[in-house]
Amino acid sequence: MWKNIQVTGIVLMGVLLLSLTSNLNKTSENHLVTSEVETYEPIVVLELFTSQGCSSCPSADRLLQKAKEAYKKEVFALSYHVDYWNYIGWNDPFSKAVYAEKQQKYNVKFKNDTNYTPQLVVNGREHFVGSNFRKMQSSIDTYIEKKSTNNIVFKDVNAHQEKISFNYEIQGSFKNRKIRTLIAIDERSTIVNRRENKNRTLINSNIVVAELSTKIKESNGSIEIGIPETVNPSDKLYLIVLVENFDHDITGATKQLLVR
Repeated sequence: MWKNIQVTGIVLMGVLLLSLTSNLNKTSENHLVTSEVETYEPIVVLELFTSQGCSSCPSADRLLQKAKEAYKKEVFALSYHVDYWNYIGWNDPFSKAVYAEKQQKYNVKFKNDTNYTPQLVVNGREHFVGSNFRKMQSSIDTYIEKKSTNNIVFKDVNAHQEKISFNYEIQGSFKNRKIRTLIAIDERSTIVNRRENKNRTLINSNIVVAELSTKIKESNGSIEIGIPETVNPSDKLYLIVLVENFDHDITGATKQLLVR
């Protein structure tokens, strides 16, 4: 009897020790996984889908520029001019069909029925009407407190008349990530002489005039992107590089003023 009790006690003790060891191992593994997730400075990427042919867009264009000026480091302001307003009689000189296609991909993600302007997408994660000051401020306040999971370091940036080339280093995990390279004009004025914005001088800022998307295979690499004819010699240009996952969530961003 006493011997049976001793054996039972030993067995129970062994089970408890095995369970404790397993839990400790799981805790250690979880801690290891957590510690491998690197974090970097917060970013707020504002992608405005706009058009010179849209009477509701100038107020959103101005709001985007104000956000850029107020948060010079954290905010990455991007203005994509779509082409589906051109049919009404004014051909937006910065518009591209590919930007409307890009907007459509976002709206499929957001389960939104259709494209619209002005539409603002924040970090690839949410959207709302681009002229909504309260919503924009609320989103900036939210994302400016969240660390990003990627960082990009530029190296050997060279701006020529027809192209820009540079080397880069991606910090943080790049598994299932893409890198987006953009050229943006800081500001341009356009006199509109037809349709909804007739007789208005529109000031557009942060105008994306070129974009290249490639899958990241290694943490280091080099990229070359052409400068389109839309760019004037006097234009102030920015090179902007984003990292995003395959669901279009933006996980890292950096920018640099180009010297030509």
